[in-house]
Amino acid sequence: MKSGKLYSKEISPKCLYCSRGRQVNGGKEILCLKMGVMQPNSCCKKFKYDPLKRAPETLKLKTDFSPEDFTL
Repeated sequence: MKSGKLYSKEISPKCLYCSRGRQVNGGKEILCLKMGVMQPNSCCKKFKYDPLKRAPETLKLKTDFSPEDFTL
């Protein structure tokens, strides 16, 4: 089952998320099988999205609770 957030068309193509790219030099550069050395935020016409390479955004949890929040 495809999730809307992992496979959404709103995700901007980046070499960092491409299945043909591998991180080198501590993540500062991407080694692409088709184009060679690329920047992580760049993209080419051979882009193929790999959802496993994309780190999800962290959720911000509310921490300022009051005693009224825990009463029924």
